[in-house]
Amino acid sequence: MSRLEIKNLHVNVAGKEIIKGLDLTINQGEIHALMGPNGTGKSSLSNAIMGHPNYEVTEGQVLLDGEDILELSVSERSHRGIFLAFQYPVAIPGVTLANFLRVAINSKMKALDSESKGISLLNFRKKMKSKMDMLQMDYSFGGRYLNEGFSGGEKKRAEILQLAMLEPKFAILDETDSGLDIDAIRIVAEGVNSLAGDDLGVLVITHYQRMLNYIKPQFVHILFDGRIVETGGPELALKLEEHGYDWIRDEFEPEETPVG
Repeated sequence: MSRLEIKNLHVNVAGKEIIKGLDLTINQGEIHALMGPNGTGKSSLSNAIMGHPNYEVTEGQVLLDGEDILELSVSERSHRGIFLAFQYPVAIPGVTLANFLRVAINSKMKALDSESKGISLLNFRKKMKSKMDMLQMDYSFGGRYLNEGFSGGEKKRAEILQLAMLEPKFAILDETDSGLDIDAIRIVAEGVNSLAGDDLGVLVITHYQRMLNYIKPQFVHILFDGRIVETGGPELALKLEEHGYDWIRDEFEPEETPVG
């Protein structure tokens, strides 16, 4: 069983420390939810894990099966088994979703085995149709240019299809519910649930309980001021739904140092 361990992580963005000593461990087969108010570092964490150059790790480790991945490139981290579903997926005109997926799969296969010739076109088509059936997607979706003209819900479903095709060890869903209506949230969540299992660990980053009505986490963490300040089960998300974040601010807001 694979394990993703984040140890004493500190992250700077534009010279300001955003993540301030974060610890988190996720095992394959587990679903974790990370919640917190705006500006507390949720997206900074996901970008730092994947190696975005604007997010400077100044201290700590991100270990995948004991290997510190912080010195690896973004593509190497992906090949090792980390997947990030973006909050705002970008469009790539002229590149179909199917072609994008086949190139991504071949790149991963080549990275894991230098002698690999990649996935055959026949096997790729079989696999993509199987995953689309599981996600209740029309086959024509694969022939569309990646995210060009997609609705918010279609972009997020395309992300989940990428997750299904690439079969990572760990998936980070960065506010996948952002901008979606209830029906779209349900469809995306059902896709994640169909993929979750012993071979996939999931970190769901969200503001709201509504996403967790469909994706059922075993663990819920509250991120505040760059640290995880509270961890519990699903009941913790329900408490946030009922009481908001005021009690977190009251309990964990850093005290201002008197001047003079």
